[in-house]
Amino acid sequence: MAQDTAALTEEVPVATDGVQSNYSEHSIKVLEGLEAVRKRPAMYIGDVGERGLHHLINEVVDNSIDEALAGYARTIVVTLHSDGSCSVHDDGRGIPVGPHPVKQISTLEVVMCTLHAGGKFEKNAYKVSGGLHGVGVSCVNALSAHMCVEVLRDGKMYRQEYARGNPLTPVQEIGETTATGTRVRFLPDPEIFKTIEFKSDRVADRLRELAFLNPRIEIRLHDERDGRDDVYHYPGGLVDFVAYEDEGKSPIIEPIVISSVFKAEDGAETPIDICFQYCKDSYNETILSYVNNINTVEGGTHVSGFRAALTRTLNAYAAKNNLVKPDKLQLTGEDFREGLTAIISVKVSEPQFEGQTKTKLGNGEVEGAVRAVVNDYLSAYLEANPSAAKRIIEKAILAAEARIAVRKAREIVRRKNALETNSLPGKLADCSMTTPEDCEIFIVEGDSAGGSAKQGRDRRFQAILPLRGKVLNVQKARLSKVLENEEIRCIFMALGVGFGEDVDIAKLRYGKIILMADADVDGSHIRTLLLTLFFNYMHPLIEAGKIYIAQPPLYKLKKGKKEYYAYNDAERDEVLARLRKESGGAIEIINSEDSAQTASGVVISRFKGLGEMNPEQLWETTMNPETRTLLQVSIENAAAASKLFETLMGDHVEPRREFIERNAQYVRNLDI
Repeated sequence: MAQDTAALTEEVPVATDGVQSNYSEHSIKVLEGLEAVRKRPAMYIGDVGERGLHHLINEVVDNSIDEALAGYARTIVVTLHSDGSCSVHDDGRGIPVGPHPVKQISTLEVVMCTLHAGGKFEKNAYKVSGGLHGVGVSCVNALSAHMCVEVLRDGKMYRQEYARGNPLTPVQEIGETTATGTRVRFLPDPEIFKTIEFKSDRVADRLRELAFLNPRIEIRLHDERDGRDDVYHYPGGLVDFVAYEDEGKSPIIEPIVISSVFKAEDGAETPIDICFQYCKDSYNETILSYVNNINTVEGGTHVSGFRAALTRTLNAYAAKNNLVKPDKLQLTGEDFREGLTAIISVKVSEPQFEGQTKTKLGNGEVEGAVRAVVNDYLSAYLEANPSAAKRIIEKAILAAEARIAVRKAREIVRRKNALETNSLPGKLADCSMTTPEDCEIFIVEGDSAGGSAKQGRDRRFQAILPLRGKVLNVQKARLSKVLENEEIRCIFMALGVGFGEDVDIAKLRYGKIILMADADVDGSHIRTLLLTLFFNYMHPLIEAGKIYIAQPPLYKLKKGKKEYYAYNDAERDEVLARLRKESGGAIEIINSEDSAQTASGVVISRFKGLGEMNPEQLWETTMNPETRTLLQVSIENAAAASKLFETLMGDHVEPRREFIERNAQYVRNLDI
């Protein structure tokens, strides 16, 4: 095996004309081992924020899942320790510890300290494997302040410890055992990550997803910080997954399960597992797709194969049984997918991913495999279950009638110029620049806040679209109803990208879409309604990272002529503590700007809404690119996102009540 190295150009002096000076052989630095990972961590894990931090857990868990896919591991335990570290323990075969035939050191050390070293490049150890970046646990080692690995195999226990990717000790035999497996414990390096605090809910979403996809595995999550102790084990597999996604809905059929291994002419095998059902009280399509346990949020050939087979097979059955008169109504794929919830999981030995995020499957042979399997199984199912088939076709007919109504509504709307890109809503205060990447639009709650935003903005690149009241909850409405809503039509018109399957992100008029609402409960509700709109009808904008949430302050603190802004209770308390320290003792708290100020007094004002801020304050705290804070909206786990939107915005109250009770933060009094 060749020595693993990476060449990067070291920083050298730059001349005044921009040309590098003293550029010679000594300017080239070769980074040995895992140095390259620490030098450019975002190249390997995406970023060094919360997403990258949790990706470390995913990389380690993926190794355990691969052992399970190979048929050796049945239990995986993930523990979030009170000291900030995380451990992952499985009962697989254990990483080999003997001397590596090329490196002449322990194979365990090779795996932990060398990029692209593992048993997944040749298929004698693993037929399929997960993971997107191919860097695995060695990358985790490089980005951890400390890591300890314990291996149980061949009747013995072994251990090796590392610091920032470098072994601290040789592999040591520490005892005997009859068990097998691997335990990896790592502490993320605070020199690398902006935060090193793991979020248990985020970890739980991924572990639950893996448990659904691998029904033979039991996955446990234990959080020492709050005592959380969850067990994820779903013997029903994808059936349980669909039931989880459709909790609170009313299915019209029992879940349809397809499980097969497609064998190509060259002998290659592609395991295909699909489960789907329809719900009468759902008008949206939910398709969650996976390749080797990787969530392919952008879909790919396995999804297109499923959709094509679904449309063709159902149309053929409807025509054969005279359930639809083709001269009066033509059913489309869109009609057959209304109210559909489907989970697609395929195992591909050599997956080829496309797209910027590498989460779109590009293997052309997989499309044909899925299409053939679905067509054969679904045809047989429809013939054997005529009553269920009839209910599916009837729902599709209702969807088609609604689609026709939507088309008529579109035509009416277009006649009114409501969706024409050359006609903008009258309430929009547009910016003067015309290059989309340089422009941003604030979608603002309320006319008063919109007025302050219009006066406080930089007119060159900032546009303001004020909304009146709360927009329609699109989770509960068909598209025809959505298009009747004036505020939603204004949003469609201002952005210019279209909606639904017609979204064309190339036509987007702004590089950033910023949702700006009050920092209170009503503001949160409005943001949720808007995010529901984008999630259901302009999903590509979220995937492209175009949606942001503004962070207006909740408090203003004033001491003398100095003003401070706090975005939550914790920041308010932090400012007060700092002012106490600067004053050398107690300070007087004044809870109204109308009260008489004293030399040591601090006036605390709580903003009730954006409209209470004058234009200068709104610019300084929320709109100025130099001083503001924006939250970028992303979708890393489509299953969790879909479930959350249905819970919060769907028709059923009980799941929403349970979510609120589980996540509510109770208000405490200001402790002065």
